[in-house]
Amino acid sequence: MNIKISTAQFENKSGDKVYNLSVIEKLAGEAASKGSHVIVFHECSITGYTFARKLSREQLIDISELIPDGESIKRLQEISTKHNITILAGLFEKDEHDNIFKAYVCVDKTGLKAKYRKLHPFINPHLTPGNEYCVFDIMGWKCGILICYDNNVIENVRATRLLGAEIIFMPHVTMCTPSTRPGAGFVDPQLWDKRLADPTSLRLEFNGMKGRDWLMKWLPSRAYDNGAYIVFSNPIGMDDDQLKNGCSMIIDPFGDVIAECHSWEDSFESAVITSEKLTQAGGSRYIKARRPELYRNIIGQEHSSEQKVVWLNNNTH
Repeated sequence: MNIKISTAQFENKSGDKVYNLSVIEKLAGEAASKGSHVIVFHECSITGYTFARKLSREQLIDISELIPDGESIKRLQEISTKHNITILAGLFEKDEHDNIFKAYVCVDKTGLKAKYRKLHPFINPHLTPGNEYCVFDIMGWKCGILICYDNNVIENVRATRLLGAEIIFMPHVTMCTPSTRPGAGFVDPQLWDKRLADPTSLRLEFNGMKGRDWLMKWLPSRAYDNGAYIVFSNPIGMDDDQLKNGCSMIIDPFGDVIAECHSWEDSFESAVITSEKLTQAGGSRYIKARRPELYRNIIGQEHSSEQKVVWLNNNTH
């Protein structure tokens, strides 16, 4: 059956779970009233994200929660039940041994449907990487989750698709940060403060190579190459001391953007997902045409995994 999905964006408050969950409830209620079955929020949308780079292990444990027994998961279930909508949102998780993970959950009125731990976390050295993919069911659709940097390692997206995912949720906190990529860099927070008086300057930064133009170089290809729907979510406004440009969007298996948030307010956009495109788009043929005997040993060969994020400790703009 067809499914209507909303992708949301909002300006979260660092460490303020009560406030962030209140925004999640507001947007979830509005989306449900417009017929959406699912609403999707960004990475660490419950806790905030960028501020975590400054936290000690003890401080990080303090804001982390057990899943599914933590208060935030219970609150998400209450919101889901009240509005009859499936919710996907992110937070920091701790286990019984105080290992800390970057987690993302799917909750409906029956409780926790899925939990995923980010495979490539880097905002804080005390985080533990996840070690498995996640594929689950929403209304008969096979769904997967990959958080932010996980999607830049293209094998993760293909593996999730090969495990059956037809819709891949990609929560992020991204863009507007320094990189070796030409045109990258922070966006001046003063432009956000002046967004009503001077919207043009901010829009040029948000839509240029610091923001959307870079995103469009790779995100549609993940959908097209894999013949899957991609649901991208990202915050808008200030996340700690870094400005983020939203652009939450839904991309179909042809690589076409079928819904996108353009507002600077807390908002969402929605699209109806239909099954026909899964087989009409080229990705379904490419997957069937694969010859894994040619590259199984190449892709699977051992190597020393290395990840460098040069902007992690850069607090300047």
